[in-house]
Amino acid sequence: MRTPTLALATTAALAALLAGCGSDTDGAPTAAGNAEAGAYPVTVENCGAEVTFTTQPERVVLLKSASVPFLRELGVLDRVTARAGEYPAGYYDDATLAELDEIPLLTDRTDSSGHLLISRETVIGQEPDLVIGEVDNLSRDSLDAVGIPLIEEPGLCDEGLADPGFDDVEDQMRTYGTVFGRTEEAEAAVADLQERLASVEEQVGEGTGLTAAVLYPTVGGGTTYAYGTRSMAQPQLEAAGLENVFDDVEERVFEVTLEELLGRDPDVLVLLHGDGDPAEVEQAVTELPGAGRLTAVREDRMITQLFNFTEPPTPLSVTGLERMVERVQEMER
Repeated sequence: MRTPTLALATTAALAALLAGCGSDTDGAPTAAGNAEAGAYPVTVENCGAEVTFTTQPERVVLLKSASVPFLRELGVLDRVTARAGEYPAGYYDDATLAELDEIPLLTDRTDSSGHLLISRETVIGQEPDLVIGEVDNLSRDSLDAVGIPLIEEPGLCDEGLADPGFDDVEDQMRTYGTVFGRTEEAEAAVADLQERLASVEEQVGEGTGLTAAVLYPTVGGGTTYAYGTRSMAQPQLEAAGLENVFDDVEERVFEVTLEELLGRDPDVLVLLHGDGDPAEVEQAVTELPGAGRLTAVREDRMITQLFNFTEPPTPLSVTGLERMVERVQEMER
């Protein structure tokens, strides 16, 4: 488990699962002014680009769900004037759901690969001063051309995170704190995340001695994906006291066969999905020919959770870790 420090963290998720990530410094703020004191402009680095804000964003359009917990923690979810994509209720408490329900939904339509279907004109017509979440036809360059800044979660940037960890969650919290002039709130949120991680570390102790694999099965038949060391699955498993059977694969996500899974035979399977019935996600694995020979299937050691509870690095990754530890400890009783 990488120790956090105070110095520095759906169907549509299927599209995100195949996306790349960013470098370790992609979320770190590089202030051109003191946002907390109201001194703008401020500049942050995001996905290898410098993004400058001359004032606090007041009209935000969300194109992905991953940033919601950051904005909620900082008390700026009310700055979101429109959203698009899918926002599964399982991610949020009642208060956050109530706030989201007040935000107009532009569309939740996706293509067969899970990519959001929304026109450039629809987003620009909202007159945003910030777009959060990059999609195929709304790249950073295309929005820059009309003077609209874009922020993406570093875990979904093209370049790829070389060494993801919970400190990336902290980094991104501080980045949003800089952008929105909420640096004190960001530090308080970081301290809370660190306290929760320390509690998990104490709870897990020296580990479980169990191995695990994090998979994204295709419901209804098709490709099964697995997560390697360049995904948030790696530090999450480590923090839960589990050994990733794919810790020799330096990729974020990749296709995996049942034969490969049988060869590595994890004790625990963590199954990610975008939305819908978790039982169908489990069936997508257990109904594979020969899946009954897997130790995790035979001993019913499967944990099914929504995609953002693992990827990309957000406060939901900490919640997902806490839930994972609780489930593993239940299995061991």
